Amino acid sequence: MNRNEADKAVSPSAPSLLSMEIGSDGWCLQAQRHPSSNCDPRAADVVVDLLVIHNISLPPGQFGGHYIEDLFANRLDFKADPYFQQLQSLRVSAHFLIRRDGMLLQFVPTVARAWHAGVSCFAGRERCNDFSIGIELEGTDFIPFDPAQYRTLALLTGALRTRHPLTTVVGHEHVAPGRKTDPGPFFDWDDYRKLCIANAKASTGAGCAGMALRFHGDASTTPKTDA
Repeated sequence: MNRNEADKAVSPSAPSLLSMEIGSDGWCLQAQRHPSSNCDPRAADVVVDLLVIHNISLPPGQFGGHYIEDLFANRLDFKADPYFQQLQSLRVSAHFLIRRDGMLLQFVPTVARAWHAGVSCFAGRERCNDFSIGIELEGTDFIPFDPAQYRTLALLTGALRTRHPLTTVVGHEHVAPGRKTDPGPFFDWDDYRKLCIANAKASTGAGCAGMALRFHGDASTTPKTDA
């Protein structure tokens, strides 16, 4: 297999990719693996039922490059950009990153806790890292996300629901209000929801994994469902 073929094998932007799979070890078979040490085990009895959507760009507003991976791997060159100075004490990660072109990268297996939500609370439950999966979209609060990112996100959501009993999708802004604003006003919750429904119907002929998935839109405090 040459380099171009290898890239297509792990890139959700490849036209032939119609589904994804999360293995029993918590790694997505279609993702590029970049293991991060910024994680720890989940409690044995925890139920992973929350999906948290973020956005990230390093430096802010600039896309591409390796700085996000470097941050999650604790090897960021803090001299590469003035903004990076404030990140020196940060130890963070997410389970997944979706690039602007739809490329999927994974840093932490879903069976482990990634350090993505920080001080957070959902439905009266604090420490959302304990029971959630975090997905970073390469982007900012100020411009739309790329259609390729929504396609990958919807495919990944379906795969995650096959492996984990997810019931709700929220933004970082919803579990850390006043502290976080992502994925921001340009994230199209309705488009994302419709893609999830379409994918589920195409693969099973029914609704997503047999139960409604609640989507917390940025304009409403009442999550929409897929049914």
